[in-house]
Amino acid sequence: MQEKHLFEYAVIRVVPRVEREEFLNVGVVLFCAKQKFLKCMYSISASRIQALCNEIDLQELEANLQAFDRICQGGREAGPIGELSPPERFRWLTAARSTVVQASKVHPGLCAAPEQKLQQLFQQLVL
Repeated sequence: MQEKHLFEYAVIRVVPRVEREEFLNVGVVLFCAKQKFLKCMYSISASRIQALCNEIDLQELEANLQAFDRICQGGREAGPIGELSPPERFRWLTAARSTVVQASKVHPGLCAAPEQKLQQLFQQLVL
């Protein structure tokens, strides 16, 4: 039996009109310290997003989500935040903010394989 490790995740949401607090789940970010794992998955459904707000700039949204992914990967390409440690990057990504791309509150769990858990959560919460 594989050992289970504590992980934390948050749902990545698009909030086109922050003042209305309506959102659409577009991704998941998962962090597992023991496995040194920090990764996100996202998918943009233009039709679903435009049904919520037809004025949203989909290219800008894609660029914001790509930045989320780069920060997960870390390194200089992700700017100053990318040079922080994985736990610090996860906390930065999941910090409360009032922007078009937001994260839900953080949820904990146990898993043996963080990559599989990320894919499972993505299927359940986004697709």
